[in-house]
Amino acid sequence: MRRTNLEFLLLLLILISCQPTDHKDDLLWSDEFEYSGPPDVEKWNYQLGNGCPEICGWGNNEQQYYTDKPTNVRVEDGKLIIEAHQTDDEKNFTSAKLTSENKGDWKSGYIEVNAKLPYGRGTWPAIWMLPSLERALNWPEDGEIDIMEHVGYNQGQIYGTIHTQAFNHMKGTHKSDSIFISDASEEFHTYAINWTEEKIEWYVDDRMFQTISKGTEDNSGWPFTKPFHLIINLAVGGNWGGKYGVDEHIWPQRMEIDFVRVYRSKPQILSTTD
Repeated sequence: MRRTNLEFLLLLLILISCQPTDHKDDLLWSDEFEYSGPPDVEKWNYQLGNGCPEICGWGNNEQQYYTDKPTNVRVEDGKLIIEAHQTDDEKNFTSAKLTSENKGDWKSGYIEVNAKLPYGRGTWPAIWMLPSLERALNWPEDGEIDIMEHVGYNQGQIYGTIHTQAFNHMKGTHKSDSIFISDASEEFHTYAINWTEEKIEWYVDDRMFQTISKGTEDNSGWPFTKPFHLIINLAVGGNWGGKYGVDEHIWPQRMEIDFVRVYRSKPQILSTTD
């Protein structure tokens, strides 16, 4: 039986409405690194030093000293480069740590970072989040979201974690899971979270590997109701990264970032490096 023009029009509208969108209108913040030189000061801050005098080694007995020198942090060939170098005394290292605090702060959203990781025992790259506060941070009460952590002695194992007053590694109650990515140090992969009022989901290349739900938790278990900012750094050694020592023969090592994108909600189309 022949369809009427009206039936055909209705069918066409249904098909169009079912097509996925790229959510460009939902893009809240991004850096595509389509420039050269230092990171964009409108989007990024540096954290400098080794955390002294309050928490030397940034509270984790890490061995690196963070700088803003081009040797340690720069944008070149469309990539953000964070590079760790061993110093002349062979006991300390320089590296870099960037934050978006007060320049990119969100209470929810889909946050993704396309990155290639360093390799080798002693490397500890991280893509993570802390709250943006008008007072000093109370950790872990104020919360921490680890989008991606990797320790070089466990090559290819990618971790996603939250730390709160109720759930943190000091108590051994932190909530965490991992996924194995065999070529994490050879190829770029997209590390992401989908963060809503009720849950946080972790992804690698649009493959979800963990969900943590708020459930009935109060602020001690779910402090993720205030704005958080993004942190990208490459640490050396430390309580976790240096658990089995630091290989003295692998330096320098670098983490490369192709893009950082923050959406209001999860895109239906996987982001690529194009």
